[in-house]
Amino acid sequence: MIAIAPWIVKAFKILPGYRLAVTFQDGTAGAADFSAPATDPDRGIYNALRDATYFAQARIELGVVTWPSGANLDPAWMYDELKMAESWSFPM
Repeated sequence: MIAIAPWIVKAFKILPGYRLAVTFQDGTAGAADFSAPATDPDRGIYNALRDATYFAQARIELGVVTWPSGANLDPAWMYDELKMAESWSFPM
């Protein structure tokens, strides 16, 4: 049997206000708030996320939430943060 990492993103849903409802392989779930990159004009690869239509183009690739520009977020980091609290905000 091959063990599957618990931090692999299994599903997500786009929520209002640049947030994602995320569910991980082990059932851990929570809301990740991406409003900080949406309001900060200098976020590099995350700048495109300021456009709500673009933000809604998120998809799962190999267990990672990613966008067409290649912007993504370390799922293990998001998992650890959401494991401690049911919501987490992308840092400023």
